Amino acid sequence: MTFTFPRRGRTLSAGQRSELTVIDIHGNASIILTADEIIEAPNWTADGTALVFNAGGKLFRIAPTGGEVTPIDTGRLADLNNDHVLAPDGSTIYVSSDDGHLYAVPFAGGTPRRVSNTHDTPFHYYLHGISPDGKTLSYVAIEGKGPDRRVNIFTIPAAGGADTRLTDVSVPNDGPEYSPDGRWVYFNSELAASQPGHAQIFRMNADGSGQEQLTFDNLVNWFPHLSPDGKQVAFISFPTGTLGHPADKDVLLRMMNPDGSDQRTLVSFFGGQGTINVNSWAPDSTRFAYVAYPVMP
Repeated sequence: MTFTFPRRGRTLSAGQRSELTVIDIHGNASIILTADEIIEAPNWTADGTALVFNAGGKLFRIAPTGGEVTPIDTGRLADLNNDHVLAPDGSTIYVSSDDGHLYAVPFAGGTPRRVSNTHDTPFHYYLHGISPDGKTLSYVAIEGKGPDRRVNIFTIPAAGGADTRLTDVSVPNDGPEYSPDGRWVYFNSELAASQPGHAQIFRMNADGSGQEQLTFDNLVNWFPHLSPDGKQVAFISFPTGTLGHPADKDVLLRMMNPDGSDQRTLVSFFGGQGTINVNSWAPDSTRFAYVAYPVMP
């Protein structure tokens, strides 16, 4: 089906479209929504009844089999980026706004509550994960501006409170996400890069200690997402030499075991930014949602 979404920021090129796709762990895929505007970053609700995604600075939901698209009321917030996570109990969706802050919004819709703090120096929050008990959010912060800016991993109580630093390095880190047992935070980083942009997948203890590298290849690996049963990790791989996580690249959706073993490609497509910026595993751990951006002939 088609649906008219608001336009904001990045746009599709001539002949290009967004395809919200559900794929199972065996590679069987089904397109459940096509759009002529950018849609991004599907989440799967814990009860399995809906996918949540962003478009034009707002949030929407759709059944995982397709059908009617329903806007989610986020109050005054209409500048949301593609970093959002759902509370384990399904009551709240946590979002990142382009004003640099994190907010909690009732999933049923309503008034947003700011979670993040005001800082004396530039500090921009980008949300990525929530602890299994729903009490802690993991995020990356851009600290400072210009060539001296740093991108590190922090946590903050979901109810609001002090920021806790997990990394303090000069190379970029991104995509911090808790394992289902709460022991680990998985993330991508250039910690081991021999050239700029060569991100690989890592994990560390939830307090930031014990960092381990899990991928060691020539691809640029981003956004590790743990399946709810804790048995698999999905991640996106960009071509060698990619800087950051840009749009419009030939990418791979790959899987591996939580310790980094048994890496395999599930599907290849044209995508990148917006494809799997957040965790989009189904609660039964057998399916995964992503967005492709093909240019149609």
